[in-house]
Amino acid sequence: MPKKRDGGGLSKTQQAAKFLGVSVLAGAVLAGLALPAAGALGLTAKGSVEGFDDIPTNLKTPPLSQRTRILDAKGGEIAKVYSRDRTVVGLKDMSPYIQKAIVAIEDARFYEHGAVDLKGILRAVNKNAQSGGVSQGASTLTQQYVKNVFVEEAGDDPDKVAQATQQTIGRKIKELKYAIQVEKELGKQKILQNYLNITFFGQQAYGIEAAAQRYFSKHAKDLTLEESALLAGLVQSPSRYDPVNDPQEATRRRNTVLQRMADLKDVTQAQADAAAKKPIKLAVSRPKNGCITATDGAGFFCDYIRKVFLGDRSFGKTRKIRAQRWNEGGMTIRTTLDPQTQKSIQASLGDHVYDDDPVAGAATIVEPGTGRILGMGQSRPYGFGENQTVINLSVDHRMGGGAGYQPGSTFKPVIAAAALEQGTSPEQEYPSPYRMPYPSPVQTCDGEWQGTDSTQNENKEEVGPYAMKEATAKSVNTYFVQLISDMGICPAVNMAQKMGIERADGKPLQQVPSMTLGVQEMSPLTMAAGYAAFANGGEYCSPVAIESITDARGRALKVPQTNCRSAMSKKTADTINTLLKGVVEDGTGREAGLRGRDSAGKTGTSDSRYAAWFVGYTPNAAGAVWVGDPQHKRKMYDITIGGVPHDKVYGADTPGPIWRDAMTGALDGRPAPALPTVPIDDPAKDKSPGDEGDKAPAKHKPGRGGHGKKPGGGWSIPGFPDILGGGNGG
Repeated sequence: MPKKRDGGGLSKTQQAAKFLGVSVLAGAVLAGLALPAAGALGLTAKGSVEGFDDIPTNLKTPPLSQRTRILDAKGGEIAKVYSRDRTVVGLKDMSPYIQKAIVAIEDARFYEHGAVDLKGILRAVNKNAQSGGVSQGASTLTQQYVKNVFVEEAGDDPDKVAQATQQTIGRKIKELKYAIQVEKELGKQKILQNYLNITFFGQQAYGIEAAAQRYFSKHAKDLTLEESALLAGLVQSPSRYDPVNDPQEATRRRNTVLQRMADLKDVTQAQADAAAKKPIKLAVSRPKNGCITATDGAGFFCDYIRKVFLGDRSFGKTRKIRAQRWNEGGMTIRTTLDPQTQKSIQASLGDHVYDDDPVAGAATIVEPGTGRILGMGQSRPYGFGENQTVINLSVDHRMGGGAGYQPGSTFKPVIAAAALEQGTSPEQEYPSPYRMPYPSPVQTCDGEWQGTDSTQNENKEEVGPYAMKEATAKSVNTYFVQLISDMGICPAVNMAQKMGIERADGKPLQQVPSMTLGVQEMSPLTMAAGYAAFANGGEYCSPVAIESITDARGRALKVPQTNCRSAMSKKTADTINTLLKGVVEDGTGREAGLRGRDSAGKTGTSDSRYAAWFVGYTPNAAGAVWVGDPQHKRKMYDITIGGVPHDKVYGADTPGPIWRDAMTGALDGRPAPALPTVPIDDPAKDKSPGDEGDKAPAKHKPGRGGHGKKPGGGWSIPGFPDILGGGNGG
């Protein structure tokens, strides 16, 4: 018989593994499993060997899922987020005791055998035969590492996890083949390091560093002998030997590990005995995962960061790729969040709207010229408990927000900007009666709108004629209805789009005259970023939340950048500055005006007072504040908010002071440049400043703006019940 090369050129380890594959399928035991005979499996030895040879030799090792740290603009930590709580460390950062303990209890012959421990298998077969069950396994540490790689690759998919852990010959053979590759390519020390980083220790802790932090609040390199033995004992069954829930069982298991270490001469018997006498002393650090742990009320901003990551192609071509990258973690994300601004927002909201009030408040501040989101908060904390929510009331629906809220008269400056761009003079006067029918027809982008209903001002004393400056200060509905009717609806739609102002539900703006009264739902972030264009000489910059990202290897990732574009001429922007300075100096927004620095803004209330707003800016910050019922059910009449009773809520008396206090704190100690303005001649009026439903002096009896009376006190035009409904003067 001709002599053949041993194993056809295979190494002794590979020969052994191939022989094992054959013998298993012949009815023996495969790598620690007590399996039935081959006949019961319906497999042949020949078939299994061919299957073994067909398995690819390249084990694709996925990056280990780790914590991601989200930082503010100053480098302070906002939150840690992770799919699996893990911090990868090298052997030099692991106590020698944990290295010896894990080998002793999981694979005592680790340094003596190859990928497969044939002696261990024979011992396990004999032991299991004597017991009549599966009392002992024979998987090597390398095989266990490979199995953990399969589990890690499965992620959070329950079906894939089941496939990765199923007790079948097919999986075991695959595990063996890859174990051979791993032994050859990595070597013992690297395998041990990888194993200690990948394995699960219970209590949401993956890897030895996370386990050391979770159970003892220390680093893995500082683990003592008894602590190491306890953690090593957890690997076999983290729930059964959990020292938090069953310290007695955990103690017995720890002592078993200690004795095994003594038997193997890893420690002396005296050391093992002394350690076994010590009671378990835990210093448990509870898992702190996710945006719910964010500081200074930044949970909603934290969640917004996740939404940005998952939705931006900068981080992967498909959402699946981006989600996988997010779950792998290990990133350091530095955001635009300014801690001073964030603290000021939360303090102001907390002062003016309580978390158990029947309505909520939300505020966002952005930086003109950069689009950087400086702060984002709300009165109801991030969470799942009573008076908490995970809905971000500051953003659009697609980014984790609700359906949005009618901005009321805060939309009027958009109409004014569109008219100015069309050549309308700010000195343009209209009769502006208390009540008037909608002019009809009105030109739209693709036709014309026709209707027969009417609108009215906030109170009967508001009777023109008015020019643009006074009409803006008093928020005169009938002035702006005539303004949009004269110029047409299309310029207003185009201006809104250029300013990034869109509906919170993602639908196109509906082309109806009542859009001038702000009846289409929008988010605070949208309004703040839009108004920032006025402060920035007419240039709009899209909101951004991420400054930089480094991955687990310290490599910088490409991050989305702001997109700046001209929304209007500088002259138009400066004219709007003049108009809106008049609002806070002499008009409805006087309670929101800032001391010692130029500011401008606009109040707003929605139909039936479901929402109240103030949106304003300085040259270096633009902010929007909303107060209302997120469910659109509670009208803000006869209501107490922040301990203050209100007959009616106005944009000036609740959102206005929130904006004032938030901006004051955010800008404290920072430059106070002047807003550029233009001179506007406005005919003097011997009338007190109007109110628009946002600030009601005792002599005022505010009415309700709208388009024809409907049940419940609002106004509507037939065929447009949601879009043309009311909208108060503010």
